[in-house]
Amino acid sequence: MNYIELTKKQVEELIALAYSRAASRGELPVGAVLTGIVEIPKDAANGDYAASHAMSGAKALRLPPRRIAEILLANLELSESFFESAEIAGPGFLNFRLSPKWFGEVLCSIEAKGENYGHSDYLSGKKYMVEFVSANPTGPMHMGNARGGVLGDALAAVLQRAGAQVWREFYVNDAGNQIEKFATSIDARYRQLILGEDAVEFPEDGYQGEDIKNLAKAFFDEHGDGFIDADEAARHEAMSKFGLAQNLPKMRADLEKYKIFYDEWFFESALHGSGYISETVQRLSELGFTYESDGALWLKTSGILAENLKKSGKSAEQIEKLELKDDVLRRANGIYTYFAADIAYHRNKLEARGFDKVINIWGADHHGHVARIKGAMDALGLDGEGRLDIVLMQLVRLTRDGEVVRMSKRTGKTISLSDLLDEIPVDAARYFFNAKPETQMEFDLSLAVRQDSENPVYYVKYAHARICTMLQNLAQEGLCAPSAKDASLSLLSEEVELALIKQLALLPEEIRLAARDYNPSRLNAYATELAACFHRFYAACRIKGAEENVAKARLFLCQCTRQTIKNALSIPGVSAPEAM
Repeated sequence: MNYIELTKKQVEELIALAYSRAASRGELPVGAVLTGIVEIPKDAANGDYAASHAMSGAKALRLPPRRIAEILLANLELSESFFESAEIAGPGFLNFRLSPKWFGEVLCSIEAKGENYGHSDYLSGKKYMVEFVSANPTGPMHMGNARGGVLGDALAAVLQRAGAQVWREFYVNDAGNQIEKFATSIDARYRQLILGEDAVEFPEDGYQGEDIKNLAKAFFDEHGDGFIDADEAARHEAMSKFGLAQNLPKMRADLEKYKIFYDEWFFESALHGSGYISETVQRLSELGFTYESDGALWLKTSGILAENLKKSGKSAEQIEKLELKDDVLRRANGIYTYFAADIAYHRNKLEARGFDKVINIWGADHHGHVARIKGAMDALGLDGEGRLDIVLMQLVRLTRDGEVVRMSKRTGKTISLSDLLDEIPVDAARYFFNAKPETQMEFDLSLAVRQDSENPVYYVKYAHARICTMLQNLAQEGLCAPSAKDASLSLLSEEVELALIKQLALLPEEIRLAARDYNPSRLNAYATELAACFHRFYAACRIKGAEENVAKARLFLCQCTRQTIKNALSIPGVSAPEAM
């Protein structure tokens, strides 16, 4: 249950009823509709909830806002509500103060929901796909993939907890130019092993990494020189299959070590093999969105985007300045482009599999592709603007002790996901990478391995472990955490106790907002503040040695805090240890 949403709604209802009473008594004009903003003040001295309805209604009611607030306050009926009092502040704010009933109900809700506390039906009935990482299978995964992996997985977790049915997918680019280049690169290294490096020129645009040399050596170890005289097309097909068979399990293993698991690994080659790409291109042609030029088939991208921009209010002059261009779908040699395959893939998501929302996690360098793929979906009648969302993430800069790190100390090459996970804990990687996608992030390797309060993930995990250890030690002394029915929760009245409960109450709302905004990093900030609230409570409120009923109420509060920290950490995929 989302007590933040529920409480704001109750403020709205209380004010509406107060206005109705005042209007029926002739104290306020009849027929107005009072609306306003209900928010939680930053300073608790201004109440727990504040409403601006009196100020918003001044024009309609033709009275000063403060006078309206006075009349509404006189007609408020707070009995049986979440509030024990209300007051007027400033130009006409109505400030509400929560009653012990609210604090007790929040804690009871946490006990009742347990691991499901924070879940809601906000997106109930919605079918979402989150496609993320989708790294090129021709080489190791890099830092961008590491960041995208956490963002996609954490976003999928947020959407699930907000009630959506979520599908996680990895798109394997196992067809097209990059696979031919992959095969050509392995082939060159393979022939160099047999004929000598000077005898075989390595392609200028080939993949230069040590991983290619290792694949060529593994291919040689398995096949010897049996392919040296084979037809080039046969060699390349065999080598691409061999390379993918080596790389894909490694990618899967690295991602599973990273605690990322997919519902499906979708292969681009399946689109080619099934004829789905040609069928999709044919559909676009039948709809009048293609034309032929110089032997190639083109998509009228510029016209599609111009029409969309017109609908959004752009002028002809503004559109012309963008210099929109069309895209090739099928080259003169009959081979479909990557863009054609991408259109077919997204059509498959939206039409064939019927997802209500499709979310892609892409690097910021794909910015120019966003409008094009959405426009293609619009052309197919699939509402690309409404059903396809792209989350663009910025680059990652690795640092250690204030210095930028570009190379792995272990391998002497660019740091990959595998290198990173050999150097720092998975939990630290996941917590740190769960940052706002639109901001360029600095990943401090030194901070990620520190075991003190400066390291935010350690700080939050320590709070959970501290509670577990305390509960265990007190239980051994005969003081066990009670259930809600055996705890006098009204005794929780200290400022730090109430602040902690308020923070506990925020989890369902934080999850809802994270799902709404595609921003799971909210849960990092939330968990850090929750840990801080607990540490302040722990420092100020004794449990051992306190009066028995007070001690039991505080133990119950600790139990609820432990559960909530664990639930919050589960979204970025961070463990909640019982001891540290």
